[in-house]
Amino acid sequence: MMNTMADILTDDTYEFPLLERPVSAPIYQTSLFTFPSVQDLRKALEDELATHLYSRGNNPTVELVQQRIAALEGGERAKLFSSGVAAIASSILSCVKEGDHIICCNDAYTWAKYICTTYLKRFGVSATFVDAHNLLEVEQAVKSNTKVLYLESPGTLYMKVQNLRMLANLAKTHKITTIVDNTWATPLYQNPLSMGIDLVVHSASKYLGGHSDIIGGAVVGNKSMVEHITRSEFLPIGHVPDPLQAWLIQRGMRTLHVRLAYHYQSALRVCDYLYEHPSIEEVFYPMHPRSPEYDLASSQMSGGSGLLAFKVKSRNREKIESMVNALTKFRIGVSWGGYESLVFPVLATKEGDVSTIRLHIGLEDTQTLLDDLDNSFSSL
Repeated sequence: MMNTMADILTDDTYEFPLLERPVSAPIYQTSLFTFPSVQDLRKALEDELATHLYSRGNNPTVELVQQRIAALEGGERAKLFSSGVAAIASSILSCVKEGDHIICCNDAYTWAKYICTTYLKRFGVSATFVDAHNLLEVEQAVKSNTKVLYLESPGTLYMKVQNLRMLANLAKTHKITTIVDNTWATPLYQNPLSMGIDLVVHSASKYLGGHSDIIGGAVVGNKSMVEHITRSEFLPIGHVPDPLQAWLIQRGMRTLHVRLAYHYQSALRVCDYLYEHPSIEEVFYPMHPRSPEYDLASSQMSGGSGLLAFKVKSRNREKIESMVNALTKFRIGVSWGGYESLVFPVLATKEGDVSTIRLHIGLEDTQTLLDDLDNSFSSL
């Protein structure tokens, strides 16, 4: 009997030629997986985290990225999320219940602070913000119901570095779970798990992806903690990364070591220039030898990224805004981690020091960027 067009289109007995050892991993852009028998389906249902049942829980493309991130961080497991803030929120939520208390560093990512205060306050969880560089202040904030110490090192505005080893030891004494945002340094240049930290979170939108074309996040830790986050937060809430999104992250990770080395060296040259410029009051980049945080930073990190900040001496908003607008090679934007150089003036927000300007040093020619800065500073 001749097959109808509908038969041909729907018959899965037609097999594509198997491509052996493809250079680029395939994208499993599918919502679900089927099984040859009820017994096989039953087995998959019994352990959804270890099988491919439904892409909301597990997907081969996503799994590949998770394995690579975990290996880079030196963790047993990693879980990919639809955004960095989803990874942060799920990590924190997995550790607290009504009546618990969180300690959060006061220079954390804005949305991380929002989660610890406004969001969790609705569920009876309280938070205390501290200068996490001051160990005594952190210890004095500990309560009998403290469950989480949330850190970000380096930070992403003033690039402050926290003593992760000492903070991890302090937290363990009080049986507190430590979570660190490691987006600035990436797993290539810093591994907080090796310093005693319990969980590491990343915005994969930044250097892991590296091309400003995806939104994603990840959490890394030991097997039991990551599986707990997956069952208690990821599966019920559904912060699902798309397979194409995961594929783009793994594509970016293949060149991470090359890209980050250039970002680092270029950022150091820009810092050299800023330290000598008469219009600059202060420079924030912990991996520069002139930084007051260099000794601690270099004891925890083997390199730096392209993100830095500085303060100009002027407090004139109009002059500072004109200076930023005069930049032609730095695009004005809020994120970072891609090819392009970016500038973010704090005066665009409702809070903060108007003299603070953050730069992301991209992969363009460094001298071209220095010339652009030099031209723009003339407006000051």
